[in-house]
Amino acid sequence: MDLDPDLAALRPLGPFFALRTRPDGTGAPAVPPPTLTRAYGAPTRRETPGSAAPDVHGDPLAFRVRKVTRALRAPEDRIAASVAQQGLAARLWSVALGCAVLYGGIPDLAPGLLCWDPDAAAPDDLWLTEVRARPGDAATVAATVLDGHLEPLSAALRARVPVAPGLLRGNSGSALAGAARQLEAWARTHGRPGAAARARALTAELFTHPLLADTGTFLADTGTPLTDTGTLLADAGTSAGTAFRRRSCCLYYRVPGGGVCGDCCFIRPPRSSPRAPSG
Repeated sequence: MDLDPDLAALRPLGPFFALRTRPDGTGAPAVPPPTLTRAYGAPTRRETPGSAAPDVHGDPLAFRVRKVTRALRAPEDRIAASVAQQGLAARLWSVALGCAVLYGGIPDLAPGLLCWDPDAAAPDDLWLTEVRARPGDAATVAATVLDGHLEPLSAALRARVPVAPGLLRGNSGSALAGAARQLEAWARTHGRPGAAARARALTAELFTHPLLADTGTFLADTGTPLTDTGTLLADAGTSAGTAFRRRSCCLYYRVPGGGVCGDCCFIRPPRSSPRAPSG
């Protein structure tokens, strides 16, 4: 595998796929952004999402949740925690899936190598401090994203906010399905059927992982659940699109003016205010 130092092949795919591999400007920032290792750490006693002003460097994850809560005017921190987690999951899946498909390998995305600015706008600002090549097979991608990031991120969020683990797993599946759909569409638009085939096959294998297998169902264009999801996803000759319907809700419908997402388990926002399904 040959990963160029700037991961330039990811840039045409859009901001969720592109990954900075060096600080912007002429030099490193005066105060480097925290790494994701720090974000996944235990919460500080005084700096939780409910604090008036969590410190960006003291507890970056609490800071991010509070920032999203205020931006969305969310009535509960668990809503912002869900939205923040899904945004970061989308970035991580996009980078890993894009590299695996376009390069045949992925960079080492260890939390200690990824700087993250929790005060930035969406999509999440990530900076990889060193490009180290790793294999691009499904097992490595799953270990990198699920085991290396999304599981510790989920634990760190739940240590700060009462959010259901099944909901966060649903977010992870939804983020992967969205990244795969965008990558495949780009590949087909740009006349790269081989890349589209690799994206479908890799996504199908990733969804056999125990942490993802029960997060949702793939639907054919007719709306019929696919009984052999893996076969259809892996079939590059199948030009018909597939939609993902998750089994949980990310809670976005509870944001003022919000509604249900395209892959939500709800057809329309519930009228009452029950706790959403957690998967």
